[in-house]
Amino acid sequence: MTKIALLHYSAPPVVGGVESVLGHHAGLMADAGHEVRIVAGRGEQTDPRIPFIHLPMADSRHPDVLDVKAELDAGRVPPKFAELVDSLTANLDQILDDVDVIIAHNVCSLNKNLVLTAAVWNLTTHHRRPRVILWHHDLAWTTPRYRAELHDGYPWDLLRQAWTGVKQVTISEMRQHELAELFQINKDDIAVIPNGIDVAKFHKIEKQTCEYIRQLGLLQATPLLLLPVRITPRKNIELALHVCAHLKQAFPQTKLVITGPLGPHNPANIEYFERLVTLRKELGLVNAVCFLAEFTTEYIPDEVVSDFYHLADALFLPSREEGFGIPILEAALAGLPVFCSDIPPLRSLGGTYANYFSPDANPYELANTIADHLSSNPVFRLRSDVRRQYTWENIYAQHIAPLLVDKNQEFNERTEKQTL
Repeated sequence: MTKIALLHYSAPPVVGGVESVLGHHAGLMADAGHEVRIVAGRGEQTDPRIPFIHLPMADSRHPDVLDVKAELDAGRVPPKFAELVDSLTANLDQILDDVDVIIAHNVCSLNKNLVLTAAVWNLTTHHRRPRVILWHHDLAWTTPRYRAELHDGYPWDLLRQAWTGVKQVTISEMRQHELAELFQINKDDIAVIPNGIDVAKFHKIEKQTCEYIRQLGLLQATPLLLLPVRITPRKNIELALHVCAHLKQAFPQTKLVITGPLGPHNPANIEYFERLVTLRKELGLVNAVCFLAEFTTEYIPDEVVSDFYHLADALFLPSREEGFGIPILEAALAGLPVFCSDIPPLRSLGGTYANYFSPDANPYELANTIADHLSSNPVFRLRSDVRRQYTWENIYAQHIAPLLVDKNQEFNERTEKQTL
């Protein structure tokens, strides 16, 4: 467990881009078992696991900070500046005495509160200090609208120097190039960690759905096909399995979700389900084809089924027989491409907009049709990239978690184990 302090001018529930990112980072770190605190001039505790420490002088709108900034913007360093820096340094030293890592968001990039910038600088010069990570969202020295407020010398130069012994992070390659040029350092010495998106909140996904997403790894699927039917022979689910087996040749991360339970009125459905499970194993699709009936015998609420329409990349409906075909309408509202069997009820609903196939279609040819359609669909390609690269969970696992590892501590622990 690592003790981490996140530092900014303000924090949630204050609304802002950096504040939102900071809140997500804190939650992800707490989920991973770290001891996290947020230190800011404005905000309040929004997560019972994460203390909020109010540090008034960290606020970019603190009256004393605004007074000093007016002088600094004009190119003058007022006598009060050094006094405020010393006081804030002492406060930070006390608040952060036991932490292992300080992550300062933007406070060493912008001139919104140079008192805070200078205080963080002072902490990096202490003999015993935590690791410091400077997370740069915006850069004052490379932004024209700030140029008139910046001047040569201390403290403005703190914003354009590569501080010794700290880790530099930017949120995009553009910022990485800007910072490398500003600091005159190799861009490879600057980590790029993008901002992310909370898929569950964005789609307002139900708690039950979130658990399925986690258990089945659905956010890694490319594509995610949805088959929202009961498990009964007339739904022709075996064709869907054969198509998935071939589709995996083009898209190795293909997943298919069948949301419905076994049909309740025919005992033969149990035997049909057993045949499907056997077929899934024979086709090597154990991790690719997901029957929600294996996770619950309870009724799955409509809200949860609706969630899957918003997560899926396409509706796949190979039924041999339907009386109507509600999934066609639901897929249309969710903006999904529809691949369905060419039977009268479904064609009546899908008109010229759906992609039709025979219930006895060749699985290989049908898989190629789906693959060609998705490969040429820019919406699908972008959705896939976002799910793979820009969900907060993936960003944390791929970028943030490794950043929190103390290489020296890791080496010492490994050496100690080898010695034992």
